[in-house]
Amino acid sequence: MTDSRYRPELCRLPGLLLLALSAAVLAAEEPAPAPPSTVVLVPMRDGVRLATEIYLPDGGGPCPVVLARSVYGRTFGPQWGPAWLEKGIAFAAQDCRGRGDSEGTDLGFLADGWGEARDGADTVAWLRAQPWCNGKIATLGGSALGIVQILAAPSTPWITCQSIVVAPASLYGNVTYQGGVFRKEMMEGWLAAQKLPHVLELWKAHPGYDAFWRGFDAERAADRVTAPAVHVGGWWDCFGQGTLEAFMSRQHEGAPPARGNQKLIMGPWLHGPKREPGDVTLAENFDAVDFNKYTQRFFRYWLLGEQNGIMDEPAVQYYTVGDLSDPNAPGNEWRTASDWPPFATESTPFYLNPDGSLHAEQVADSSGGLTFMYDPANPVPSLGGATLLHKPGVYDQRPVSGRPDVLKFATAPLSAPLEITGRVTVRLYVSTDARDTDFTAKLLDIYPDGREILMLDGIQRLKFRHGCEMPDYLLPGEIAEVEIDLWSISLIFNAGHRIGLHVSSSNFPRFEVNPNTGKDFPVEGEPLAVAANTVYTGVRHPSALILPVAP
Repeated sequence: MTDSRYRPELCRLPGLLLLALSAAVLAAEEPAPAPPSTVVLVPMRDGVRLATEIYLPDGGGPCPVVLARSVYGRTFGPQWGPAWLEKGIAFAAQDCRGRGDSEGTDLGFLADGWGEARDGADTVAWLRAQPWCNGKIATLGGSALGIVQILAAPSTPWITCQSIVVAPASLYGNVTYQGGVFRKEMMEGWLAAQKLPHVLELWKAHPGYDAFWRGFDAERAADRVTAPAVHVGGWWDCFGQGTLEAFMSRQHEGAPPARGNQKLIMGPWLHGPKREPGDVTLAENFDAVDFNKYTQRFFRYWLLGEQNGIMDEPAVQYYTVGDLSDPNAPGNEWRTASDWPPFATESTPFYLNPDGSLHAEQVADSSGGLTFMYDPANPVPSLGGATLLHKPGVYDQRPVSGRPDVLKFATAPLSAPLEITGRVTVRLYVSTDARDTDFTAKLLDIYPDGREILMLDGIQRLKFRHGCEMPDYLLPGEIAEVEIDLWSISLIFNAGHRIGLHVSSSNFPRFEVNPNTGKDFPVEGEPLAVAANTVYTGVRHPSALILPVAP
């Protein structure tokens, strides 16, 4: 159903600009004359041929190759190539299947993994067979160019190293569905811009995590990955948690030499660095880590054997966000660590109370719980968050938080700074009179002037509370425990600030509305149901915001 309140065609240009930014971060720093190139139609195992532009350094080889495979066209070759050619490394830019000058039908990454078609693996095999290639091949790119890398890695042992920028480990939980709920603005907007309505139909036909999605889950296939990699992400990127999971799964479960040779850079970024990612302005050091130069060093080590010390440096670089109005506040700094999470934290519950307070101690049970009416015809509007196209970022929630279908909770002003680093969750005890419904949560940094600055948000479909493989419908009147995953961050709440939490049942168009009828999507012409949703608190039902508090 295309809702008249959300028109993805209006989001195409901003989305493409963001994607272009994330894809272009590895271009040469200084413009250079376009190097000579040759276009080859590289055959895949099923006979489809992919247009691949080859740039060779002086001398012709044999030499290593850096490969970028793109759904947006290979026109970046003249900008990206010189940075590698001057180091004696060849560069190859390829149009993915069904895009640009390549043959075949674009099926939305279906041919990029380890299924019947394996375009990434076949391209690597073709490059290795060329007389000008010495057998060492790196891959790079961001966003969709990073997704094709992640999917190729388990399908071939011949990728020497990778640079994966703002791209996730799983196409189900990190991209298409979150908590079992369709990520409407991103999926409908991006697929519309790419003119792929058949892919939208295919992905919506699989609302649960099934065999189809297991074929796009590189986290579960990490033990087949042999490539060391640099993983770059942002706390407010639409794929932020997926970057962390890609790093962790390959760092600890990958096959040699991937295991132990992954690098992670997590900044205070959206789907690309931006100093004003919403209603706040970041400190000047927000982009102090240059992941372009870092990738070049990483590739020179693995492709050329350059002993530049990069593998002796800490595996993780991450940014800890602080008070963005006080230059003397703790945080707003880059840190390093040997792994992720960087240190052990204490999972600390802040309990929800009927009066709207958050406390470290439990209080007596409330009578009847806190009930609100969720009408899918009038959902809570999205204002920021980990979106791709629809107003992504860090925004003050006061324009939407005064609604009667939003439950608001907050601590008292903090007497001292409080640091959290790691994954944030919300545990709710809930009931509904509907066949099915959703519950949403937002973590807020409430400033002394009253601003409710969004840090993280998430959602969970009630019928998928035990996992997205099989639905488990809750009977009316029954109370169930639901966990909402808000993903991860490193953040210091400053003294005088309050920790805030908003609970509701919608966040639109970031997420598709739940029709409350048991169906996965609203159906045009069919009525939507209004749900009476209740959140319970107290000793018997200890609903809580659970924070990874630093020691």
